[in-house]
Amino acid sequence: MGKNIKYIFGILIALVLVNAVASLYFHRFDLTQQDRYTLSQPSKDLIKEVKDPIIVDVFLKGDFPAEFKRLQSETRYLLEEFSAYNSEIKFNFINPLEEGVDAQKVANNFYKAGMMPETLNMNQNGKVSESLLFPWAVAYYDDKSVQINLLKKKIGDANEQIVNTSVENLEYAFADAFSKLVYGKDKKIAIMRGNGELPEKNIVDFVKTLKEYYYIAPFTLDSVAIQPQRTLDQLTQYDLILEAKPTQKYTEEEKLVLDQYLMQGGKMIWLVENAAIEKDSLFTNPDNAALAYPRDLNLNDFFFKYGVRINTSLVNDVISAHIILAQGSGNETQFNPFPWYYSPLAVSNNSHSIIKNTEAVKFDFANSIDTLKNEVKKTVLLHSSPTTKLDATPLMINLEMINQKPVRESYTDGKQSLGVLLEGEFTSVYKNRILPFEVKNYSDKSKETKMLVISDGDVIKNEFNREGPIALGYDRFTGTTYGNKEFLMNATNYLLDDTGLLAVRAKNIKLAFLDTKKVAQERTSWQLFNMVSPLILLGIFAFGFYTYRKKKYIKH
Repeated sequence: MGKNIKYIFGILIALVLVNAVASLYFHRFDLTQQDRYTLSQPSKDLIKEVKDPIIVDVFLKGDFPAEFKRLQSETRYLLEEFSAYNSEIKFNFINPLEEGVDAQKVANNFYKAGMMPETLNMNQNGKVSESLLFPWAVAYYDDKSVQINLLKKKIGDANEQIVNTSVENLEYAFADAFSKLVYGKDKKIAIMRGNGELPEKNIVDFVKTLKEYYYIAPFTLDSVAIQPQRTLDQLTQYDLILEAKPTQKYTEEEKLVLDQYLMQGGKMIWLVENAAIEKDSLFTNPDNAALAYPRDLNLNDFFFKYGVRINTSLVNDVISAHIILAQGSGNETQFNPFPWYYSPLAVSNNSHSIIKNTEAVKFDFANSIDTLKNEVKKTVLLHSSPTTKLDATPLMINLEMINQKPVRESYTDGKQSLGVLLEGEFTSVYKNRILPFEVKNYSDKSKETKMLVISDGDVIKNEFNREGPIALGYDRFTGTTYGNKEFLMNATNYLLDDTGLLAVRAKNIKLAFLDTKKVAQERTSWQLFNMVSPLILLGIFAFGFYTYRKKKYIKH
């Protein structure tokens, strides 16, 4: 008896010691092949110093298909991981459609708040029904809040692929939200004005999103003609400049200011097109036609020196977005979509963090971009489909083209570059040339820097309805959200090296899903198997046990 007491007492002491050591040396083990439940180092660094509570409300709760239940569970696992590293991160799962609520009213409230609900088709036992999904979370910190989109979709993806892509993006989505809540802004962006750029109302949605991360201010080159050096000194106070569809020629003095800004390490995003044509002119012209003609911005040598050439030809792509045309009159007017081959849907072949898991980016009247050999690294982030042809300008474009089927044999120009990232040390446009004005500390070789060139200014252009500007990339007629805003936001974060979080998007996760069609087809067979097999096993066990006892106790 004494030995048993000592044995039990020893076990209790050992357990106490193990728990004491475990409380001092915390560690979690992730045994998944892809380290699915291990936070990336940038995420850990981000939440390490958080001292006040971050409350996360997740609206992924309710009745929806099994695939999206996986998204719910993976979201919970990830938030548990965040909470394990910092207990100030707390979360709740909320069902927006609790019993008795008006589903349509709830959906409208989410829509007005900028959180688009998703309508899902549920197929259970051959019966198809619709279900509302609210793939959103809201994080709160002090008096601030930020919305988090948990669903990543690409046109044509099945539910399983949508969920897999969404799970890959979860860590970045939450870490990015926490970063916006906790840390202040420290980078400045100049929105360039004065060269016929898009009006403020047409870039307001993207600028509004930028303001969540960076300081924003308009900047004009008008003073270059009088005080070029002062203009350059002022411009260098900004970390990045955004040129959104300039339409007026640049002077040599303005180009030199921009060139020397780049030489001093400044970052640039250019959304520029070398063919003049507007979709609106097709509707306002009585003939529903407009002339597309080459536009000279005096920037050809500028981009050529850096390693790209923006052509004047228009990209005509079979894989494209639709144009919406009104048919009928009065109360019988209907808005119908038609294929519009001058609106290519640009994608990427690579897995660069800017473009990874991003929806196709919608262009309108885009030009092709050629990359040229020099020491600058070039990455094609966006390109058209293989079924592309180039239409030379000048060119008369008419809405009657919607009635013409594309002749596939003529679409032989292959993929055309539409968005190119340039990285490295750039050579000045004015090297070995006479300078338009004397520059203090002139440099003909840049510091390590980056530039993004996109061959269509409308990529950043938001539309309007009666209530005001529409979210960039959202098509109110088809309900499709293109990847324009996310692509531009990712590019901005990448160019400004913001917190290193963009690298988290490179995480690859593969989830295993049941084949729902096969499950439905074999449902009855598996039900019978699950009912009969236990009975058969029980019968075999009973017979064996009976035989064993009979042999053991039989009298000889």
